[in-house]
Amino acid sequence: MTDEPLDLDRHRGIAAQRATDIRRVLADVENNARKLRDSQAAVESQLLSAPAASWPEAAAKARYVLNSYAAGLAAHDTHHRDLVTAVLADFDRLSNES
Repeated sequence: MTDEPLDLDRHRGIAAQRATDIRRVLADVENNARKLRDSQAAVESQLLSAPAASWPEAAAKARYVLNSYAAGLAAHDTHHRDLVTAVLADFDRLSNES
């Protein structure tokens, strides 16, 4: 026996090393997705906690909902994407007028 650590990766094949790398990347992606879901839940909870105090605040809530809706649309659903874009543009235009 020696006190020197063994480099186990050297004894594994390339395929096994790549599989380990893929598992690590997938674990990172899943962790990041969980953090994103947690953050979204916190924002949504805050949005639901109190009614809007002004029209700009109500528009900000609507922007969040519309952006969430648009993110779930299929790529080929250009009609609904255009509708969301038009409504968001209206919000921007109207908020700049006041």
